[in-house]
This record gives sequence, structure tokens and C-alpha cells, in this order.
Amino acid sequence: MPDAQRHVLIAGVSTRAAAESAARAGFRVTAIDAFGDLDQYPSVTVHTMPRRFTAHAAARVARRVVSDTAVFLSSFENHPKAVAILTAGRALWGNPPDVLRRVRNPQALSDALRRAGCAVPTVSSGDPQTTKPWLVKPLCSGGGRGVRQWRPGTRVPRGCYLHEFIGGIPGSIVFAAAANGTVPLGFSQQLAGESAFGAAGYQYCGSILTQADDFGTSRSDSTLFDDARRLCEVVGGEFGLVGVNGIDFIARNGRANAIEVNPRWSASMELVELAYGLSVFRAHANACADGVLPQFDLSATRRESGAVGKAIVFARQDVIVGDTRAWLSAPPVERGMRAVRDIPRRGERIGAGRPVCTVFAGGCDTAACHAALVQRAQNVYATLAGWAREVA
Repeated sequence: MPDAQRHVLIAGVSTRAAAESAARAGFRVTAIDAFGDLDQYPSVTVHTMPRRFTAHAAARVARRVVSDTAVFLSSFENHPKAVAILTAGRALWGNPPDVLRRVRNPQALSDALRRAGCAVPTVSSGDPQTTKPWLVKPLCSGGGRGVRQWRPGTRVPRGCYLHEFIGGIPGSIVFAAAANGTVPLGFSQQLAGESAFGAAGYQYCGSILTQADDFGTSRSDSTLFDDARRLCEVVGGEFGLVGVNGIDFIARNGRANAIEVNPRWSASMELVELAYGLSVFRAHANACADGVLPQFDLSATRRESGAVGKAIVFARQDVIVGDTRAWLSAPPVERGMRAVRDIPRRGERIGAGRPVCTVFAGGCDTAACHAALVQRAQNVYATLAGWAREVA
């Protein structure tokens, strides 16, 4: 079936980036998400579920959509039954429910990586009786929400587990997978809990696509990259992953200590498109439909102008959205990207701690890119303050 005739349904909390990638790749796209951003790609049909988005609710809405193919985004990976409902009567471009159950099982992931000689923190379902620092993490984790330090001797809450705390720099590697192997697509530092973006604790708030040597590790950049690439090979082969996926890790002493697998489109993938001109959705479709991986060598790729990044800006207090036309009409700032994306609608009420928008920036290296992201976030907060004065 020609791409222009293939109708793809994309469902997840935020679909703007993946839907845009799919539409640019030539597919007809319908999206179901929680935001209904104003800057969704023009040809994309969107069903928005504000205040009541869950994977199961979105899957039920999908029953009313006629499409050839279904693709799930966050947070479907934690809800295999919802994936089964979403894909009923459609081809699934992504990892099936049985794969999700295995790869999202912390103990199964830890055991598989340890057998392969990969660096991986210890996990436990109860009091480990050690003096090591531990984190409490929800089994249905996502974006660092609900993650906190564990107090020794206290009970592990239901639906949670313990994860050994590893100090270092958070990062991720995204890759395409098929039966014949894996191909790394992007390598990034992750931003978490940064007050400059209204985040706290271990909450994910952005990514900066960069090179391994920007992690400041004591070993060569190739060591860290090779270690992360090995994670892709082991996880892809052990769990039978297909399409695009991501692995979060902590970089420490030249090793990529695997934290968790995101077996679907993840946030840094649109940075791959911006930096390398690679259609990530096309790579996903080809891997899932035909078992074909992209001819792409990340290790040989060097950008001329350093890093490119994105950061989610969270509301520091309740917000009533004002006039966002300036964000919508602003010309691209660099690499064809706009400074502000995921733009909300005028009059929308956004509670404190909820995402307002996403800012983008580039820089000669990770530090410069980060500084530019902070400045763009400050500009957003200045706009929010102006909206608050208008309402007062």
C-alpha cells in the first residue's frame, strides 16, 4: 500500500512530534493525545482528551477511528492490555504486549543485562538489607514521576520497587531494531529535576543531543558510546524489540548503567531529525513493516555546530493561557527549528506542575545549548507573568 494511502493512528500523551514525523514521511495520520497542541502538523487529524487521558481511555476512543496501522507512544508501554485494544483490527507498528510485559519488568531487564556483562544497577522488591542508597520507583514509571529516595527499613509501597542509586550523568540512546539487529540513531544527555524549567526531584524535563565526550567521563568518548550501543544490541536481541526504542542510562566512569527501556518513540527522537535529517518515523515504519533498518552510522556522524536540545517548561503556578500567536508565527531560529513548540490554546487552564510548552535551542556544546534552553525558558516564564497580570 502506498504511504499516502496508509492511514496511521498514533496514540499517546503527547503526539505532536511523532505525528509530524509521520506526516512528513507521507502518511495519513490521526492522533489521540492529551493536549491537542496548536502547532500540530496541519494535515494531522487530532482527537484531544484533556483531563481524562489514560492509555485505556485513548484505546477506547481509537475504536471509533478507521485506520490501517496503530503506533503507541507514552504511556502505553506500561499498559499491554490497552495496546491490545488499540491495535485490534489494525497492524501494530511497535512492540506487542508480550514484549512490553517482559522488557518493562525491572528484574527481567536487570537479569538479562547482567548475564550479558552490561553495567546495570541492582533492583529489589523488598528491603535489600544493605547500606547502599536506593530509589523507590513505580513499576508503571514514566518521566521520573513518583521516583524518590528510599529510607532504609521502610516498607516498599505497593506497585513500586527499589532501584540502586547510581551517581553520574543521566543519558539515553535511541535506536531502531528489527530481527536482523539494531542501529543507534541518537545519543543524548537528559535533563531532570531542573528548577530552571519548573521541574523537581527526578522529573524528566528535556534532552540535549550531543556526543559521548560531552558527558565528561574519565574514559574516551568511544568507550561510553560503545557501551551504550552494546545495551541496544543486548536489549534488542534478548527481548525481540522492533521499531524505534530508547534506553535510559547513567554515565559513570565510562560505562552506561542501564536504568530502563522505553520500547516506543521517545522525546529525543525529534532532535535526531533536526540534527541529522533522518526521518525517525520512516525508520520505525520500515523496521516494523519490512524488517529493514536504516543505513545510518551514528558513530561516524559529527555535527558542525555542536549540540541541539529541547526542554519542557512546567508551570510554577496555575496558568490561564493568553495570546500565543507570537509563538506560532515566530520564524525558525536554527536548523529549521522553532524556539517554542507544543503550544497550548488560548484560555486553556494549566495547573501548577503541568507542562506549558517545549523550548528548543542549539549551541557549540552541551553547556552552551543548556544555557540557551534556560534563557528560552525564562522568556516563556516572562510571557506567563504577563498573562497573569492581564487576568488580575
